[in-house]
Amino acid sequence: MMNGKICMVTGANKGLGKEIALGLARQHATVILVCRNPKLGQEAVQEIQQQSGNSSVKLLVADLASQQSIRQLAELFNKEYERLDVLVNNAGGIYAERQKSEDGIELTLAVNYYGTFMLNLLLLKPLLASGAGRIVNTSSMVMSKQMNWPVFHGEALLGGMQMYGQSKLAVTLHTYAMARKLQGMGVAVNAVHPGFVYTDNSLHSFPSFIQPIVRMLSGLITKPEAGAQTALYLAASSEAAGVSGKYWINKKITSSVPVSHDEALQDSLWQYSEEVTGTQGMLEAALAHNHSPKV
Repeated sequence: MMNGKICMVTGANKGLGKEIALGLARQHATVILVCRNPKLGQEAVQEIQQQSGNSSVKLLVADLASQQSIRQLAELFNKEYERLDVLVNNAGGIYAERQKSEDGIELTLAVNYYGTFMLNLLLLKPLLASGAGRIVNTSSMVMSKQMNWPVFHGEALLGGMQMYGQSKLAVTLHTYAMARKLQGMGVAVNAVHPGFVYTDNSLHSFPSFIQPIVRMLSGLITKPEAGAQTALYLAASSEAAGVSGKYWINKKITSSVPVSHDEALQDSLWQYSEEVTGTQGMLEAALAHNHSPKV
């Protein structure tokens, strides 16, 4: 089914993203890995090529915490490809210490949410050109139950897991909003909870005194190979074709927190995110460029 399809996976040099990229490569897709570290990214490309027998695995280097880097990534992609069939927004993290991106945004929000928001808009034209594009956004069942606007306005800081929860609520709100705005346009947008995936990155998000306990309990936590399955299902399966605006766990549509369905909140966050990322009008421009709505 994926023969000839063009797919992009962010945060793909290890863990969950690498497993998703490998799964798509095994289905004979052209797979573009987006990684921050060129060396680790190239090593992942070579490993996936060897394990899948698919030479059509490429690397684009970008830092999803940097708005300039995201714009350069989209520009490079759009120069080389006319369409994009699948975009899996996997890049993300939990940060034990509060840090700011080069754009002055708290790092958790910059990578987990604004990076996803920007890339979805900057690559919307090639996704529409696919005629059956698919966007898979990585959310989490630990998303916050309420929106904390002071956090997004930079007026308050929370602990690492709380910031993560806010970022994943924002991803879910964005998923529902984008699916609604693209209804009938031939691009499906879904959010996925991959499970509590154990990776080196997730281990280091915990304070050092807790890390040995987490390591001992790692057998109870989802491995990346298993965590990748729902994202792969949404990216590649015929069963998921045309299904949009849903939140998935274990290949099943699941309820997300009530506030995530608040359309007024979705639209307020969308408008604010456009201002933060300088993407005003991009949705409308992409839709105008597309010309031909699809049912």
